[in-house]
Amino acid sequence: MNSVSAVMSGIRRQQGPEALYWHDRWLSYPELIRRIDEWKHRLAGWGVGQGTVCAVQGDYSPASCAAIFALIELRAIVVPFTRTAAKHVPEFCRIAGVQCMIILNDDDAADFRRLESGPLPGLLSEFLLQRHPGLVVFSSGSTGVPKGILHDCERVFLKFVEPRQGWRTLLFLLMDHFGGFNTLLATFAYGGSGICLPDRDPATVCRLVSQTGAELMPVTPTFLNFLLTTGAHREYDVSSVRLITYGTEVMLPATLKKIRAAFPNARFKQTYGLSELGVLQSSSAQDDSVWLRVGGPGFETKVVDGVLWVRSAANMVGYLNAASPIEPDGWMCTDDRVELDGENLRFWGRQTDLINVGGQKVYPSEVENVLLEAENVCEASVSGTPHPILGAVVQATVSLCRPEAEELLRERLREFCLGRLDRYKVPMRFSVVASTAQHSQRYKKVHEKQTGKEE
Repeated sequence: MNSVSAVMSGIRRQQGPEALYWHDRWLSYPELIRRIDEWKHRLAGWGVGQGTVCAVQGDYSPASCAAIFALIELRAIVVPFTRTAAKHVPEFCRIAGVQCMIILNDDDAADFRRLESGPLPGLLSEFLLQRHPGLVVFSSGSTGVPKGILHDCERVFLKFVEPRQGWRTLLFLLMDHFGGFNTLLATFAYGGSGICLPDRDPATVCRLVSQTGAELMPVTPTFLNFLLTTGAHREYDVSSVRLITYGTEVMLPATLKKIRAAFPNARFKQTYGLSELGVLQSSSAQDDSVWLRVGGPGFETKVVDGVLWVRSAANMVGYLNAASPIEPDGWMCTDDRVELDGENLRFWGRQTDLINVGGQKVYPSEVENVLLEAENVCEASVSGTPHPILGAVVQATVSLCRPEAEELLRERLREFCLGRLDRYKVPMRFSVVASTAQHSQRYKKVHEKQTGKEE
């Protein structure tokens, strides 16, 4: 039996009363399976089947989950979109050769549309010969045009064949990025329960934890820091949370220390993955440590000149609109700067994040961590700004817990940093913004355009 059939058979054997929580009620596994079969029938009636490139636009819901699993069982190519990416959907559809789309509204009603599409991308046409279900997700496009990333679902599902513990899981990471799709698969492959969020505001998240007894929160460090800023965890009973996993960006030790105090019943685990390679198994050195081991069956890692390389058995088929960065021997440079201590790694950020101050290299995360330890600072982001002599200097954007005169704040923060950092790492410029301006809709930190870095 192939991996997709094995995982889907396992899901179909589940009989539990709590598969998916949506609109204040639980959907059982038998009801979810019935909806998957209904979607397979509807899709077949619309002519959707093996090899059809079909997009699903919405958020986690009974319809979106059932439609995605139905498309996978029909061996179609699934292209998930969320509403946050609405303005990019026409371009993404063109890149992926999307032939039809399911658009879901807030009440889970579906609008099925056929699209005018040109010839399929060459890589996708070749892939269809294998008759495997596929998945297309898109890179963030932070360094140019977003790249369409084609995955073979037989590879993606392989890590979910062996049974593991199921959790009541908050479906926080959006399904149109690989981390969110990975959470969706893990939730149901292991017989767990998925909790849909009407929005990802900290108060909503904490309310749903209290309502459902959620056990697992897969989130971002930026969200955890924003949650601390709002104090929402003190307004609701969040004691059911047993595990908080965090990834997609660097975790600052200052944030980790504070969030551990806020969730004393929970364990903490750092995760690591790339859309091109999949999500690696990880093990934090300790709950209070930002050091971790990554790898696991099907993954190999190495560090070359301080940069992490990964070779994965579950890597992507390739980019639909760009050359593949995976070398002929299977290794890919992640662009992530790391520090090694035996088998443990510490992530410092992407190579492109480094700030070159007169030949001296500055990791933004190191400066951000110091700023978060300062009084009255609830969020900080650091980047480089041009300087006529040094090439670049460090600048910082901070958010405050309470109002403070900016001139006094700048002097106070500069003195605070001078006592903890080398002088060239100390920000020369400070600006103050609201906390909400420091993160994207995906709760990832927003940095200003950085310049003056090492090429």
